[in-house]
Amino acid sequence: MKIIKPGLLTTIQDAGRNGWQRYGVVVGGVMDSLSFRIANRLLGNPEGLAVLEITLQGPTIQFEEFTYCVLTGADLSPRLNCQTITLYRPFPVHPGDELSFNYPNIGCRTYLAVSGGFVVTEVLGSRSTYLRSAMGGYKGRKLQEGDRLQTGTHEGMDQLCNFFQFSQTKRYPLVSQTLNPSYQTYRSIRFLPGPEWHLFNHDAQKQWQEQSFLVMPQSDRMGYRLQGPPIQLTKAEEMLSSAVTMGTVQVPSDGQPIILMADRQTTGGYPRLAQIITADLPVLAQVRPGDKLRFQLCSLEEARSALMEQERQLANLFWALEWYKK
Repeated sequence: MKIIKPGLLTTIQDAGRNGWQRYGVVVGGVMDSLSFRIANRLLGNPEGLAVLEITLQGPTIQFEEFTYCVLTGADLSPRLNCQTITLYRPFPVHPGDELSFNYPNIGCRTYLAVSGGFVVTEVLGSRSTYLRSAMGGYKGRKLQEGDRLQTGTHEGMDQLCNFFQFSQTKRYPLVSQTLNPSYQTYRSIRFLPGPEWHLFNHDAQKQWQEQSFLVMPQSDRMGYRLQGPPIQLTKAEEMLSSAVTMGTVQVPSDGQPIILMADRQTTGGYPRLAQIITADLPVLAQVRPGDKLRFQLCSLEEARSALMEQERQLANLFWALEWYKK
């Protein structure tokens, strides 16, 4: 396929470089792991194959061979040859077809998966693009006009052929609303207390839970910078750098929280106020600058239950897709 227009930020991503953090290597990978996993499985791909992560303003892509595609995540008003495309529903493309996008109706990031995945050189076991180090993906950078991408073999396509043909007669998504959430501009995100939660006084903890926070324009794949009432420590003190992960909420000296995301550093020296629960990370990944967030404290048991329910629904979807192969 050929990139006619690159869009705002279009990169090749997969599940990231897990297992290298102790060497200082950033995990990276997709921001919205739920949309990523579903996209691959809808095409009969293994879950970890590389996809295109498309942010806010989508590219224009011309296809040079027949394949199947699917779009998941945010609704960026996709069109194939000027015909509207339904998200979460596989569709065929032929040589000369053009896929284009408009500005987002809702959400921030769309995922384009193709049958067989995108073929680029692996770096430390991943094809993900990490822009700050110019590592992985397509030449270590975001896609540009004129780039040509190679796709993999169509394994699993024959078994799903009947399913694909059936899917073209329908116009609704193939996944439940729970796995295809309605990304709203005002969200409540659940969290667990962070390791340094106790260093913040009661008023600071209350502000975090009761006030809304604006997602600032400086936010990116590394982290979301929030603006709201300052969250202050009970008393300032020096801290050793400690491990962080996706969804860790750090509070620098100005009191404005930062939520670490996919391209986060491996350690951080700011106090860790909170940890966003795993089940809510996909929704958080679809936040846009200018959106407002509120945060809801939950228990570890509630966090586990939410993740188990999400995985249960995924398992049901994947079972149904496997059934179509038989």
